[in-house]
Amino acid sequence: MPHIERLSAILVDLPIVRPHLLAMTAVEQRTLVIVRLLCSDGIEGLGEATSIGGLAYGEESPEGVKLTIDTFLAPALIGKEATNINAASALAGRVVKGNPFAKAAIETALLDAEGKRRGLSITELLGGAVRDALPVLWTLASGDTARDIAEAEELLAARRHRVFKIKVGRLPLSDDLAHVLAIRRALGDRAGLTVDVNQRWEEAEAARAIATLEDAGIDLVEQPISKYNRAGLARLAARFVVPIMADEAVCGPEDAFDLARQAAADIFALKIAKSGGLHAARRTAAVADAAGVSLYGGTMLDGTIGSVAAAHVFRALPLLQWGTELFGPLLLKDDIVTTLPEYKDFHLHIRPGAGLGIELDENKLAFYRRDRSSRSTVGNFGPVHHVVPR
Repeated sequence: MPHIERLSAILVDLPIVRPHLLAMTAVEQRTLVIVRLLCSDGIEGLGEATSIGGLAYGEESPEGVKLTIDTFLAPALIGKEATNINAASALAGRVVKGNPFAKAAIETALLDAEGKRRGLSITELLGGAVRDALPVLWTLASGDTARDIAEAEELLAARRHRVFKIKVGRLPLSDDLAHVLAIRRALGDRAGLTVDVNQRWEEAEAARAIATLEDAGIDLVEQPISKYNRAGLARLAARFVVPIMADEAVCGPEDAFDLARQAAADIFALKIAKSGGLHAARRTAAVADAAGVSLYGGTMLDGTIGSVAAAHVFRALPLLQWGTELFGPLLLKDDIVTTLPEYKDFHLHIRPGAGLGIELDENKLAFYRRDRSSRSTVGNFGPVHHVVPR
């Protein structure tokens, strides 16, 4: 049986098409942790861990993920059987508590390698595809109302997205609501709109704001208050018709069970990194299905490797009522893979191939990796996405 021969974590800093503003931070570039896992039979698996805004957003940063892999997980896993993914994941759970992003990246790499070994996609390893393509929304997060409207109009015309998430929480409540309502008026019924607060509101102001958003025809409101205030989320979910989605509040299946028990959300945002891996994300989805909670395929603004890994899981889920937001690769101005995902007719289409179906562009990886002592010997690379105006 092949064993794990080498496991490395590489920090990669990639430019993005525009700043991405959240309630708690501004994303100016994307830092990915790329995992390369080499097996004794010569097969390499790829994985990715990416956090939206580092420690300003959540408990894991790219730097911390790399440290966890290099210092704890790699020494424990090297020499272990590469084909027994369940045993490797269980060992990772014993060696390191928490740190789901690091574990998800390693499990992705193991599944990628196993798919290549068997000539099967990860979706096929998970039992097969329920859906061939995934609807994908785009997040309007420039911070400028006119620019957000222009972005939405361009993407509608290009048939790339017809649902848009509006980021709020950085401004006073009245300004945030004016921003959302202006976009709603401009787009009318040509596009669906959701609002993401990233926990920024207090419960009382959330109640006032959600009433306005509901009247305006907003499709859902994402994580309006603190993830720790589950009783408050339950009160809001019971009070309004517009669905309340838990994002930061739901990580793995244990969170899903507790939130469902309290009727604290109508929808769960499912993310493989927060869940701790592809299999754990499926367990989280199973809890939601059993409780009658709808599912939405979320993102940590993952790059191509992380987005495609999530897409393989989402394609295999029995239910995915609210589509996905796997637009991370489109936010990048350049990429480190040889073939980009295909976005057309408002959907993400997964290209055929074994494992993830992805190959690294070694020259671009060398150029963008953080630990490169000098980038002067590597040529500059032009942007790969021009749909959204600078």
